[in-house]
Amino acid sequence: MTDTLALLNDWPGLAGLPGDGPVAELSPLTGGGQNILSLLRRADGTELVLRMPGRHLKERAADAFRRESGALAALAGTDVPHPRQYAHSGDDDSPLGGPFSILEKIDGFTPQGRFPGRYAEDPDWRRRAAFALVDGAAKLATVDPYAVGAGELGRPEGWVERQPARYLRMLHGYRGSAAYRETESPHVDAVAAWLSAHTPKQGRTGIVHGDLQFANVMLSHDAPRLAAIIDWEMASLGDPLLDLAWILTAWREDGDPPGGEPYLKPWDGMPSRAELIAYYAESTGRDISAFRWFEVLACFRLAALLEGSWYAAVEGRRDRETGEAMHGYAQWLWAKARVEMARD
Repeated sequence: MTDTLALLNDWPGLAGLPGDGPVAELSPLTGGGQNILSLLRRADGTELVLRMPGRHLKERAADAFRRESGALAALAGTDVPHPRQYAHSGDDDSPLGGPFSILEKIDGFTPQGRFPGRYAEDPDWRRRAAFALVDGAAKLATVDPYAVGAGELGRPEGWVERQPARYLRMLHGYRGSAAYRETESPHVDAVAAWLSAHTPKQGRTGIVHGDLQFANVMLSHDAPRLAAIIDWEMASLGDPLLDLAWILTAWREDGDPPGGEPYLKPWDGMPSRAELIAYYAESTGRDISAFRWFEVLACFRLAALLEGSWYAAVEGRRDRETGEAMHGYAQWLWAKARVEMARD
């Protein structure tokens, strides 16, 4: 941290950032997914966030870092709640010897486990927070990616057709482990086949966050409001209906398969999936007649990612307890996908 602080204070770009004086302090921040986050405090007390790619993930981390930087740069000036990016640097001529960015420090919190304060006490606050989360997804869905310079975030042509095959390849790759094969869901190939057989027409192309959920947003302390959507490392171009479906994989209500616990508690007061889908449709003007396909896709895609943690655990490359928790959640998702597939 000491070397980084000195390098920042020698950087001419520091003069163009909010605040005055040298960087007086750098301290670690939690969160940030694959990236390393630090609180940057200038001499006048102004606080910013320094973001750098996780070094242990090498090129994978650098790719995610570039993706997030591109998404944040594109969102500047839009009404999508996000941390403002004041500066960013790639590998070339970086004063820190590698890519980094300087972000706005958001006044808010990321809910985990239990809602705090008024959110825990007032069901109406929880309800309004849920609509605020979906409103963030709706605002993102209405951004024209080409008008804001986000055209390099991905390849939208054939996006819906590619999704099942991409994650099926991932799941089939885990079969190289005999221990994994013993615990693999029997529904993997059936869900993939259903997705391929019911592929909708390519919808509106937009910026897809890719991991939009309460775990990747910040809520305001003083009102049930979305302060910012964070962790844009999986951002791409595709159909933004996936973001809404992804949010709803974490929802729990009557009629769901047994065994699933809400990500956050207390859960009472939360709107139904149907209410949130209707709200999103009204906010975006989207045709949601094919939304069931996106719900099944979200379950399939998330289960594939979670099973990767289980695969690593049975191969001895990850903590077994964490892997088992991820595997248990994936099992619930396979069951939820089957419920959605069976709906009229």
